[in-house]
Amino acid sequence: MSETRSKARHRRRRGALVLGVPLALTAAGVMAYGNDLGVFGADAQRTAAAATTASPAWAADVADGFASVNALGQNGTYGGRGGQTVTVKTLADLEKYATATEPYVIVVAATINMNPVGKEIKVQSDKTIVGQGTSGQIVGGGFFLGQGVHNVIIRNLTIRDSYQGTWNDKDHDFDAIQMDGAHHVWIDHNDLRHMADGLIDSRKDTTYVTVSWNKLSNNNKTFGIGWTDNVTADLTIHHNWFSDTEQRNPSTDNVAHAHLYNNYLEDVAGTSVNSSYGNYSRGRTKMVLENSYFQGMKNPVQKDSTASIVQRGNVFSGTSGRNESGGTAFDPKSYYGYTLDKAADIPALLKSGTGPRTSIGTASTKAAAATTLTVAKDGSGQYTSVQKAVDAVPANNGSRVVIQVKPGTYRETVKVPSNKPHVTFQGTGASRKDTVIVFNNAAGTPKPGGGTYGTGGSATVAVEADDFQARNLTITNDFDEGANQNLSGHQAVALRTAADKVFLDGVIVNGDQDTLLLDTAAKDKLGRVYVTNSYVTGNVDFIFGRATAVIDRSVITLKKRWDGTSAGYVTAPSTAANRKGILINRTTVNGDVSAGSFFLGRNWHAGGDASLDPQTTVRDSTLSAAIKSTPWSDMGGFSWKDDRFAEYKNTGPGSGSASSNRPQLSDSQAAGQEVADWLGDWTPTAG
Repeated sequence: MSETRSKARHRRRRGALVLGVPLALTAAGVMAYGNDLGVFGADAQRTAAAATTASPAWAADVADGFASVNALGQNGTYGGRGGQTVTVKTLADLEKYATATEPYVIVVAATINMNPVGKEIKVQSDKTIVGQGTSGQIVGGGFFLGQGVHNVIIRNLTIRDSYQGTWNDKDHDFDAIQMDGAHHVWIDHNDLRHMADGLIDSRKDTTYVTVSWNKLSNNNKTFGIGWTDNVTADLTIHHNWFSDTEQRNPSTDNVAHAHLYNNYLEDVAGTSVNSSYGNYSRGRTKMVLENSYFQGMKNPVQKDSTASIVQRGNVFSGTSGRNESGGTAFDPKSYYGYTLDKAADIPALLKSGTGPRTSIGTASTKAAAATTLTVAKDGSGQYTSVQKAVDAVPANNGSRVVIQVKPGTYRETVKVPSNKPHVTFQGTGASRKDTVIVFNNAAGTPKPGGGTYGTGGSATVAVEADDFQARNLTITNDFDEGANQNLSGHQAVALRTAADKVFLDGVIVNGDQDTLLLDTAAKDKLGRVYVTNSYVTGNVDFIFGRATAVIDRSVITLKKRWDGTSAGYVTAPSTAANRKGILINRTTVNGDVSAGSFFLGRNWHAGGDASLDPQTTVRDSTLSAAIKSTPWSDMGGFSWKDDRFAEYKNTGPGSGSASSNRPQLSDSQAAGQEVADWLGDWTPTAG
């Protein structure tokens, strides 16, 4: 990483926080180290034990999309998690717990008939209502979420048959799910059909709603959104199958942000139901419509003259009539991260994956059992190099591929390209030291075809694919600075990530300058990385980049320079102004270096970009005496005080009290700078 930067000052804006409050991180972050590199304390182990004795695993699931956003005093949507789990088989019990003031996880384990027909149970806040397998059915009525009701999950249910014999029924407002002024609601994996009025009505400023993986069928007025002059509502609608639904598929009226992606709208030929329109943007709605599939629909996409629709990647098969777009909308990824499936795959994917499941979880129902490939230096595996195994992964694979790497030293460079997601590198030795991927390129190393590798190109392992995981192995760049003093460019990356949802668990990442480059696929892309139970070693800017990255319950080891001197910087973030940067949490920073010789970080304005807003937060960590009493430094003519650098409740001889040169978060500020704030709707889970 070059240290030459132009001088500038800038002001910053705060972007929306994405917060999913994933409790599963508690368990994910407390696995003990092996004896080779020490263990964490008993306190961490007690946390893990507590997490495993809570409610069923799926009760900790959290919403994605707009329902995951931190707003209106609600940190994402997690329903009744933390409350008592109850199983109900009668209307009386369902109503008792759904209308209670305290949180509940309510498991519906039978067919419940509404009495009277059309009854809508008035659900209160902090509830999860979920079907047990495919047996949870609500017949002849549904649920109502009134003004201010929030943090509600409705999952895995069949809600059906309040139909009263009139197709365009204006007398019976019998909905499956009606929301009037609610917020933070997740409607997921349900079968909704044959109701007198709407399957879903989202009305009167209801906002921060995600509707995902549902089958909506055999209905007239299917999914209406609006009934307000206010333009405040934010909704995400993805992976839903609309089959033989005439109108409101959905209709969005005065919606501030409507993000529709990977939905399947199907007008089945030869039935009595004929579509009148598909996705409709009304009033002053701003809609982003991506990678959806429209089959046989009349007027598949239409908009009012005052509304906007931005279309990308949709497929239209046998459709007719209006198919419109125009105006400007918004970038959904400025609010939350998401991954698009290919539009051509959507019909098959949703026909098999929507509706109630025999078992549920946050993982996509499309995921198949993991494929396992083996790598061994001695020829006992399928491949003798890690790169050869990566090359064997099918492009655009839809399910996880685990590459098991047997003990040995693999001197090679490895790249996981962006079209090969869901890959895991798994060392199979007793220790993470047993399996080592290592190479020695530096930024200034000549390339065989001319030129040099540059900082990013020097990486031993480069990960450009989303949902990558690595565990129980070592990744090293062993470039010898002392022996290459004549070389210009000593930055030598061990691991570079440029992807979202990268999970590193129980690894060692070794290097000197620029060891761990945590990047994103592009400046405007979200790239989240979660590192836990791991070791990162280096000396200059050795944890750096623009990713939204967490180093949790790990050890950061400071190393002397090639000439035996002690001097360096732990972090060098280059964070975009509307993103989270680097969070070091519950981690030990130490090493065999001189006291007061290392900065915690400096502000990297990559390319002299004054719009960047670098961020490092170090909290609840143990700092050795190696850390300077003034732990932050300027870089390239930019003052670190104009960016985001802070500490909170650190301990050890390298910690210090608040001053103008050592900012400390207040308790209220720290409450918004926790692991969940960084990871949002993503809960890292081993795969």
